Amino acid sequence: MSALQVVAPDGVPAVTSSTELAAVLVPVLANLVWPDGSVGVEASDVVVLSSKVVSKAEGRLVRATDREAAIDDETVRVVASRENADGSRLRIVENRQGIVMAAAGVDSSNTHPGTILLLPVDPDDSARRLRRGLAARLGGVRPGVILTDSAGRPWRSGVTDLAIGAAGITVLDDLRGTPDDAGRPLETTVVAVADEIAAAADLLKRPTGGHPLAVVRGMGHVVTHDDGPGARGLSRTGPDDMFALGSREAWERGRDGRPLTD
Repeated sequence: MSALQVVAPDGVPAVTSSTELAAVLVPVLANLVWPDGSVGVEASDVVVLSSKVVSKAEGRLVRATDREAAIDDETVRVVASRENADGSRLRIVENRQGIVMAAAGVDSSNTHPGTILLLPVDPDDSARRLRRGLAARLGGVRPGVILTDSAGRPWRSGVTDLAIGAAGITVLDDLRGTPDDAGRPLETTVVAVADEIAAAADLLKRPTGGHPLAVVRGMGHVVTHDDGPGARGLSRTGPDDMFALGSREAWERGRDGRPLTD
């Protein structure tokens, strides 16, 4: 029998730019109680944390009046844009972290009035540093770490949490070449395990209610001793991206006789 457990502990304190993140999370993790009565975290667990908490600890708050300028600064490539009826503008862009998302991930939710929050500069490095800090305070126990942010998806309504930073996790499970139940080799199946763990954790973690942290148990087979390459490899950009442009942008390029790829 296979089982997956997710626990979102209470007691995560408010975080500011002066917060040592691992130091404030370790007491919460050490006192975490599982349904079977066990306490704490194991090396085979995955600690899943909202990237907003990391951004606050890294001083990534800026003034809300600079939101459009912040989006400009964080944008590498505009994928699609739309003027809304209220005069606001929706931009789907590739940001500095290599992720395609709305507004480059610039967010005003769960921040002090008058401020907005940028994503961590390097979420994978943030995950690695957090993992080291946790291990140093947990007696050498090195759980996997995933940092998440919510994003929409083409052709699907609603948002879900994605892994934008990872350490100690096999983020992609490449099943190509392994046999299916009928004995035929799989040809294209590569599972985004880190994204699936992020989404599972978000069922309890949620964007409001003071639960930015969750721990997932039952995925020990994808937890690694080494930190690994991180979550950046989950982003499909460049020649592999068949949808690099929105429909309007593709139409405009075609009309002007410009190539559809840069």
